[in-house]
Amino acid sequence: MINSLRTLLAHKLKSNNKPKLNHGGFTLIELLVAMIVAVLIIAPLLRFMITIVDTDRKEQAKATSEQEIQAAMDYIARDLEQAVYIYDNSGVERDNAGTADDSGIRNQIPPVAAAPGCNTDNCQPVLVFWKRKYFDRTDKVKVNGKDTKIEKLTNGNDTFVYALVAYYLITEENQNWSNIARIGRFEIHDKVASENKKEVGDSEPSPGFKEFNLLDEPGSKLKQKLNQWEKGDAAYTTQAQILVDYIDNTDNTATGITPDCPSVFPKSDDKDDLQVPKDIKGGFYACVDAEKRIA
Repeated sequence: MINSLRTLLAHKLKSNNKPKLNHGGFTLIELLVAMIVAVLIIAPLLRFMITIVDTDRKEQAKATSEQEIQAAMDYIARDLEQAVYIYDNSGVERDNAGTADDSGIRNQIPPVAAAPGCNTDNCQPVLVFWKRKYFDRTDKVKVNGKDTKIEKLTNGNDTFVYALVAYYLITEENQNWSNIARIGRFEIHDKVASENKKEVGDSEPSPGFKEFNLLDEPGSKLKQKLNQWEKGDAAYTTQAQILVDYIDNTDNTATGITPDCPSVFPKSDDKDDLQVPKDIKGGFYACVDAEKRIA
């Protein structure tokens, strides 16, 4: 009897020492729960990362735009330093009427006088002025269709000519630019007169350019005389060059911004003509005192 009990106990002990194999795994419910928990954790993290990246992109774009706009304003300011006359609203938004008191140059410049890249329905003149355009002796101009250095026309000297410059708010939709608005620059200039006419002729002026003649124009003031300037017979072929993109074109009634040019020039005698354009359609306008030639 005792031997039988010993044999049974020994058999049980051997059975308990054998490792138990687990052939089970995760149930479907456990897998679904794990997936839901993973989604609940990962989704907010992804959303947070996307928000961070998008915010950083917008901040970089904003900083870049601000830098570009500031650079454009600095460029315009340097351009205006060379100005000899700046047109106010009366000059920019009135047509040539043939009289000293009622004339302007609206129909003598783009967009009314057609030019590439500037059409009547999407191109608004803002800053228009005459300036001295400087030529270094090493600069090249066209003489009879050939590139010729300035020094050959001027006996080795630098020189300057008069140029008409206009800055525009352009809203034309274009694949190369944004669908908002941009500032464009248009320039035409006079010929460079040769001092060696036996060897080389005058350079070619910009198509459509015509020099102003203050002695022949009626009127007692510089404003009256230059408001009667007329373009040359040739059509403009000069392309308006884009200076900066992403300019606000929201109507000022929507933004609540009301320009107050009379407060900028309180001593001006022509307060109704200071703001250019009269009806602002975007984020680019100018206050101009034509009599004092400042903007």
